[in-house]
Amino acid sequence: MSHTSNSDPKRELLRHTLATLAYRGGKALRGAPGGFAEFQAGHGTRTAGQILTHLGDLMDWAGSIAAGKQAWSDSKPLPWDKEAERFFAALKKFDDFLASAEPLQAPAERLFQGPIADALTHVGQIAILRRLAGAPVKGENYFKAEIEVGRVGAEQAKPKMEF
Repeated sequence: MSHTSNSDPKRELLRHTLATLAYRGGKALRGAPGGFAEFQAGHGTRTAGQILTHLGDLMDWAGSIAAGKQAWSDSKPLPWDKEAERFFAALKKFDDFLASAEPLQAPAERLFQGPIADALTHVGQIAILRRLAGAPVKGENYFKAEIEVGRVGAEQAKPKMEF
């Protein structure tokens, strides 16, 4: 995995958080049933596909803020698998920036409290929608999970302790 040569503990914590987001996000996204992208909890709520699209937008936004070129986009949803690829690509791009020597153009705490925390919330929403759709994600002791800085793609370690 890619570790930074700079030893900024705030950047490293952000990178670990992104790896955690990739691990938990991957678990919520993998194996979603056909048609799940259109599933929604009720009238007027986002579909699972719209939430996944928003996750990609959040990671693109976070990377743009970190680089000092803040830009928001409301993307149109792609098919589930393509949207998942976009989410992981945006995570990797953001993580690569954090791993670089380029200076952060925003406080790490603000990056966490805004787009990263929002993304963690939305991963939880997708997991809840999976349960409501009759395709629940197994629970897991995430403390024991093998989450590594720099591992931000769809390929993740196997769960250590599911229940």
